[in-house]
Amino acid sequence: MKKERYERPVILKMNTGLMNKFGKKTDFEAVTHIESVPVKSLLSDYGSPLFVISEKQIRRDVQNAIRIFKTRYPKVQFAWSYKTNYISAVCQIFHQEGSWAEVVSGFEYDKAIENGVPGNKIIFNGPDKSDDQLVLAARNNSLIHIDHYDELYSLIRLSEEHSLKPRVAIRINMDTGIYPKWDRFGFNFENGQAWNAITRIINSANLNLVGLHCHIGTFMLSPSAYAIAARNLCELAWSIKEKYNRNIQYIDLGGGFPSVNTLKGAYLPGSDTVPSIDQFADAITDVILGYGFKQDELPLLILETGRALIDDAGYLLGTVLATKRLSDGRRATILDFGLNSLFTSLWYEHKVSPAQAYGDYTEEMVLYGPLCMNIDIVRESIILPLLEKGNQVVVHKVGAYNMTQWMQFITLRPNVVLIDSENKTHVIRKAETREYIESMEQVPEHLKENPLK
Repeated sequence: MKKERYERPVILKMNTGLMNKFGKKTDFEAVTHIESVPVKSLLSDYGSPLFVISEKQIRRDVQNAIRIFKTRYPKVQFAWSYKTNYISAVCQIFHQEGSWAEVVSGFEYDKAIENGVPGNKIIFNGPDKSDDQLVLAARNNSLIHIDHYDELYSLIRLSEEHSLKPRVAIRINMDTGIYPKWDRFGFNFENGQAWNAITRIINSANLNLVGLHCHIGTFMLSPSAYAIAARNLCELAWSIKEKYNRNIQYIDLGGGFPSVNTLKGAYLPGSDTVPSIDQFADAITDVILGYGFKQDELPLLILETGRALIDDAGYLLGTVLATKRLSDGRRATILDFGLNSLFTSLWYEHKVSPAQAYGDYTEEMVLYGPLCMNIDIVRESIILPLLEKGNQVVVHKVGAYNMTQWMQFITLRPNVVLIDSENKTHVIRKAETREYIESMEQVPEHLKENPLK
């Protein structure tokens, strides 16, 4: 008979009130497989912690989004947001599904070119584009989205110096009723700055204004905000047609569609509060179709959707390092991953599931990472079965931003594995090693001698 581990008794405070009208939700069940691949075999083969991405889920999400928009509007083009997850294997799945590339740096632009994306199907966003990068993008016939006047003046100068005629759009910020207002990027709509920039571009001899772009925020929960944005862009496109007799080729509504993760402090889980993509599609396309454009003059609708198409395809698998009681009696469970790997735990209440069968008893606990810093918290409060050292867990919906914003801090970044459509596994990013990290270091000669030897 197995001897049970002794645990000192503790008195737990009973909460007589409810956290919300639905009470405390204890939503968990053992997750033993990702697709049809056992969690235990994944961790055994590739180490712990481990990121796992489902190719089938990505393709399902992309195809669903394309279907939703194209059944409502005749001209739609998705562009994969590289900053959301720029592992090349992931990007290639989106490109195979017809997505262009949307990039915000020279690094991402070079990745898109290396991934075989034609230059004319790359959208170059962001406030930091060097002269060399602007020239390269112009020569590749990429879509350059101008972010500020300094960039506009540089592009006019460069186009004259190099005899170029780049295809450009401007990024526009506006008040859509959402706080905080994203007015750091682009030209403002309400104060006339956007129209001023448009006039300067049209009056320049070398710039070809082909589009209008906005990105009104991130994890947006209001379809009506996109309706306002679409109306404002249509107003500008209509004014350009009336004053300059030029048709804008596309309207780019950016990204920002939410996944069904639950935001910290949310009253209800994301599955109950996040609007569907259908609602966003209705809000956007109803405005454009109803604005008055002739059928053959309807602008192409570009969408740079990121997290909504990748979050639920990503999982983080890990192992329990230890359990303990805090000084106030709360149970604490320490995992082998933390903020360095799961950066989005700063703003999401990620769903965490045990990866093995469990007993009947559950308890509220804190989930900590392994880092030597007090803020390394995966979940501040979660009700789970009593996990023990060596038990394994699965964190859900981690495909967006964690593999671009993760940190090499204290520990090394783990393997990333793709489960393909045939349920075969592939390492798509190798785990870091100490040698890899140290390969970038250089020690001056006078520091190479160690007196402690």
